[in-house]
Amino acid sequence: MKRLFIVASILFYVANANANNKTDINVSTDGTRTTLFGDVIQGGLLYGKSTEAVTSVKIDGVKVPVHPNNNLFVFGFGVDAQEQSELVITYVDGSVDRQPLKVAQREYKIDRVNGVAKKYVSPPKSVLSRISSDSAKVKKAREKMSYRTDFLEKSIRPAEGRISGVYGSRRVFNGVPKRPHFGLDIAGPTGTKVIAPWAGKVVLAEPDLYYSGGTLIIDHGLGVTSTYIHLSKVDVKVGDEVQQGDKIAEIGATGRVTGPHLDWRLNWFNRRLDPALLLDE
Repeated sequence: MKRLFIVASILFYVANANANNKTDINVSTDGTRTTLFGDVIQGGLLYGKSTEAVTSVKIDGVKVPVHPNNNLFVFGFGVDAQEQSELVITYVDGSVDRQPLKVAQREYKIDRVNGVAKKYVSPPKSVLSRISSDSAKVKKAREKMSYRTDFLEKSIRPAEGRISGVYGSRRVFNGVPKRPHFGLDIAGPTGTKVIAPWAGKVVLAEPDLYYSGGTLIIDHGLGVTSTYIHLSKVDVKVGDEVQQGDKIAEIGATGRVTGPHLDWRLNWFNRRLDPALLLDE
């Protein structure tokens, strides 16, 4: 029979979505095997480090890739993640840690946006195949899996400007309810410099997708990607390696927008996370 252990030492940084601050919560029992770092909240990204060899990790039954060299893993909670979650870690000796996680729930604002071109609210049939093709390109880019570990570094802001839109807000375009907003909007003049918040490898660089306009996706490892949309200019190409702080693009007003801004997004595979939680501001 496999022995069961509670995850021995877990350090949680829980973000308060309303007060915009973080609280440290220490959970420990005898012995130390795994430590978690991140935000146990809807939209939060967490990574774990283990002192013993790990064979598998699952979050709510979903397989989490494990780095082959240093027993590192990362995962995230989506915009509507349930409050009760469970992390299961299996070690090379066959023992298993099961840790319940209480995911902080958030209240999302309703964001009413008027003046959006009709073709972006109710697209004509003539562009549906293009929209489908665009979606497939983005999905394929986010499915790429590497063993990069760029997400371990402290992130920096990708552009200067006013925050004009936030993660999770329920969007209503011209009175028509649409999907929630999944990024952080930074308003700025067309041509404003966009820099890489983390190092990474470019996996998508498109000058003109239907909804997102100029679009860039960078891989940071183990399913973590960042996305930059509505760009007026893309300065990198697929396969390029970028370093933190490198200029990668310029803010624009391409795709479905009402003014120039950067929409910065964060994903763990297909789970959409909140990039604002990466910053101290």
